[in-house]
Amino acid sequence: MAGPADRSDSGSGSALQAVFEQLRSAHTLSLTLTRPLCLAVIALDRYLSAQHPAAESYSYDLTVTDGRWRTKCQLADSLSRWVRTGSLRCGVGVLVSQLSMVHDETRLSHSYIRIDSIHSVVELPERFRSVKDVGSIPEWCQDHVTRSDGPLQLSRKYYLPLWINDDPCGSVWVPYSPPPDVVIDVSRITLLADLEAFFHSSRRPLPLLVRILHRSRIRYYGKPGQNIDFPFQVYCEVADQSGVMSMVVWNDLCPEWFNRLTVGSVLYLQQYSLKHSYQNRSRPHIRTLSLMTFHSIEISLNPRSPASVVTVIPPKSVQPQWDLPDVPYIFATRSEVDSMNNNQACDIIGLVTYVGRVERIRSKEKTGPEKFWAYRWVHAVDGTTDSPFILEIFSSSQPEIFNNICPMTYLVCTQMRVCKAGCSVYLTSSTETQLFITGCHKKQPYVNEPKVKAFIQWTKTLKDSVMLRRTSVGGHYCYPPAPPTFTPTTNSNMTNEPITAVADLKGELESLQYREHRRVAVQGYVAAVQYHTWPPHSEQQQEGVSVRGVSDAGAAASRSTVDEMTLTQREVDSTSPDSDITVSPKRRRVQTGSGGVHRQYFTRSKMQSNRQVGLSSHEEEEEERQDEGELESEESGVEDEHASVRQPAVGKEIDQTFRVPDVQQAASHPAALWESRVWPLVKQQVTDHFCWGRLDQESIPEKFHFDDREVLLHHLNLSPARWTPDLTSQTHTPVACTGYFTLTILGLNQRAAVDVQFVPVVSPDDPRATGVPHTQHDNSLLSCISTGQLCVQPDGSCPAPGSLMCSAPQLESERVVCIVDLCLLGERRVEMICSKLYRTADICQPDGTQ
Repeated sequence: MAGPADRSDSGSGSALQAVFEQLRSAHTLSLTLTRPLCLAVIALDRYLSAQHPAAESYSYDLTVTDGRWRTKCQLADSLSRWVRTGSLRCGVGVLVSQLSMVHDETRLSHSYIRIDSIHSVVELPERFRSVKDVGSIPEWCQDHVTRSDGPLQLSRKYYLPLWINDDPCGSVWVPYSPPPDVVIDVSRITLLADLEAFFHSSRRPLPLLVRILHRSRIRYYGKPGQNIDFPFQVYCEVADQSGVMSMVVWNDLCPEWFNRLTVGSVLYLQQYSLKHSYQNRSRPHIRTLSLMTFHSIEISLNPRSPASVVTVIPPKSVQPQWDLPDVPYIFATRSEVDSMNNNQACDIIGLVTYVGRVERIRSKEKTGPEKFWAYRWVHAVDGTTDSPFILEIFSSSQPEIFNNICPMTYLVCTQMRVCKAGCSVYLTSSTETQLFITGCHKKQPYVNEPKVKAFIQWTKTLKDSVMLRRTSVGGHYCYPPAPPTFTPTTNSNMTNEPITAVADLKGELESLQYREHRRVAVQGYVAAVQYHTWPPHSEQQQEGVSVRGVSDAGAAASRSTVDEMTLTQREVDSTSPDSDITVSPKRRRVQTGSGGVHRQYFTRSKMQSNRQVGLSSHEEEEEERQDEGELESEESGVEDEHASVRQPAVGKEIDQTFRVPDVQQAASHPAALWESRVWPLVKQQVTDHFCWGRLDQESIPEKFHFDDREVLLHHLNLSPARWTPDLTSQTHTPVACTGYFTLTILGLNQRAAVDVQFVPVVSPDDPRATGVPHTQHDNSLLSCISTGQLCVQPDGSCPAPGSLMCSAPQLESERVVCIVDLCLLGERRVEMICSKLYRTADICQPDGTQ
């Protein structure tokens, strides 16, 4: 039977049309394609699964196209990890090998297509790159396939954002619109101070007339099996002339009203309920109002029983005699932040100079489905001091603002909290933080604040060209820096991370999800150090040239050692720790194990065994050529029209969402290498060696360019839920990075090792240099890794990073604790950055002893 790909360009038909016709005429509801069908992924939608009460219980709908038609399909739950790890994303090609038809037996005429098996994810074929308007592609719809703007599983009525739960998503969330003119009766209203009397009686409370002073982000509390259509919740702090009280908006009212209940709005509330206030939650700091705050009860707006009536009063209709308080602000300048108390609240305004990529951390909540918080680091200056605000900004349910923060914009953040850790001071957002950027400031209540006006006057003295030179975006960034001494985490001490055994990193890596940041501490010895120049093409130019401080003979030996340690793609696949040890090395090269999902880390057992049995390098090369022919022979049965971008085959039961980086990346030759005396003796006995190739470009900050604004934001933000065909290229101008180090940390038991990368701070232009004390040291490699930066020499110059290799022997037999920042960048790329190295003298026991 001919596969649908054979007819994708014949006549007026299409690959999708052929598949649907085959599926409709099949005797069974499942169809296995003889040739994988290549489709472009143009949309990804996520929703809470209705069937699986597991910790990770989200389902995904994919909108795919063959270039002629587009359609929405459900992704089988067994394949959902491809999405969660960033391998399957919008703008890639997917080779589909098995589909099925799913009918909803409880409804008439509702069925949909499910993708049951994916052969591989590939680079988008060229024929799709001519697509300019995805929305113009017609949607394929037959009588047996019901169109739906919502989830294909009709038991769910809404989509969630692709990566977090707490942003509005989809057309069900009514957008903001100016409130219409209304006529209200204010002759019979009550005050907040009088609600206590209504709460303790059976009388229904009278209407309220209040102003919103603060609004929280959206809280999603959906759980599998829950019989609530829209499990959302939003808190607002409202006030009238008598005081301030919390108001909570429930369920269906959140999509209807969230975007319209803005800070400063005046509301006329009817048919609301009163209930005991929930005490175990964060609250905004309100210190500038001389009003009483009521904490015992709160106002509850429900979609039914009774259905609350909410009316937004237009600003021009608000009367002075209502005596409603203005929105209180507590703006602080950068020069004032240092003297503020820890956890003190403030509002800030500044000119953005640095914007970090969006990352995710796991929520600490133990109940409900696993969810993540999204956050990014931002620097902003206000002219009161040379130091910028260092801002840790979490998503505030304002995606249109959060995702568009970029350098040279005016940023306002309200209800930030002061965080002090040692000598470091930064601000972190709270549940009630609201964000405003250039284009959003007009008519906001804060525009007349004195410190806001002073900031605007200061910006008029600036030259854009001068400020633009100070801007940068992206790269690895984590603040505050680790403390000078390391004390393992105990119940009473949360200063540092708990120590993780090097061998246990496998579990940490396998559980990482897309753009998830995690910090771990590993203990061991520095077994080897490699220095690499940056950008990567400089390595090719300097390969064979020894770095100052390393002898020519030593450099040659280092290169020889690295050549031995370099693995080809086939060797990497064959030495996966999840492979069946009974399978021959040749056979392993054409198989994919079905156990672990991470294939980027690897061991060197095969090469080591070859050396142990005396295979020469010529014999190894000959064996590899034979294996390559075998590999081509085995894969000939799954040829497709996109062979140039084909990836290893994956069966329907195999969840291989990770692969080793390509040979070019894995074979990153260092400019210089040092090894400890013990490393050549024990590395053949190392069971797991976690390696990741050269430094990823995304780990290095780059200069900001106005012309590349849209592309830069696209790469800094999380992978989008909709494909934008035009955002496919960018100019990368790295900020102050000439080279980096790869440290091999050998576990104390000498059974596992990990390669982590260290990128020293060499210039004040590096965003990581901001807010970090500049400790003087001897510019040895150990001192540099311990402090994270190079020091300016007495003559005012800064040593080249590569020159530090001459002091690498100081690391011999030095027991260390290495703080490692992990982040799954997506597309099977894991970032493992050493942010701090503690020597034995810097390590304290939990009781404070060393």
